[in-house]
Amino acid sequence: MSESAALEGFLDKWRQRWPEWSVVEVFVPASERRIALAWFALLQEFEDALNIAGDPLPADAKLGWWGQELHDWSQHRARHPLGRVLQPCEAPWGALANALPLLVRARSRPLDQDTAFLTLAPLTSAACAVEAALFKGQQDDVLVRAIAAQLLASRLRQGGIDAVPMQLNGNTNVSVHAWRSELLRHWPTPRSAGTPRRLWSALGRSRLLRSPTGEAVVPPSPAKALWIGWRAARR
Repeated sequence: MSESAALEGFLDKWRQRWPEWSVVEVFVPASERRIALAWFALLQEFEDALNIAGDPLPADAKLGWWGQELHDWSQHRARHPLGRVLQPCEAPWGALANALPLLVRARSRPLDQDTAFLTLAPLTSAACAVEAALFKGQQDDVLVRAIAAQLLASRLRQGGIDAVPMQLNGNTNVSVHAWRSELLRHWPTPRSAGTPRRLWSALGRSRLLRSPTGEAVVPPSPAKALWIGWRAARR
């Protein structure tokens, strides 16, 4: 497989999960569109490692590989196809690499809401710093929390009750619904972020709003996606 085909394969995997992006992408500056796709595809690799089902060893090994790859990006070397797009961008890749092991701990059911967010804080802070470099956004606690909420929502979608803080123990549907409501309540609008994150965050929140028990939902219609994107693109 050619390097170009391999890159498109990773980008297409993300597009398949977020088909509504093709509608809202019009609000992203043309110079940032390819970078945004590659960045979100990279985050999807980490999300998949968090939400692994079954034997975690292959996912752990993959995280170790990604850690080394990101450190190499800091030295202007890249092996992975996504690195051909992202590595030339000056960003704190090493800090992101150092935070990846936290995903292993984040697979465990958190004690409470604060623990869920705090466990991910070093990783989401590192991701926030990368996004600030890629998309000319600002680093602040609102963006860090928005990235964490979106990652925790993906965990809820994949893990169900196993992703719900133990503090919310009870009937499965009630507990899942309560955690989903908490995530929505603590899902800030990252107005200081770059346009790609504001768009993706809005799409993720829209999905969770339409998912009472956290399960996957049908993406919004193109008209609805366009409305969501237009509102998110405004600062």
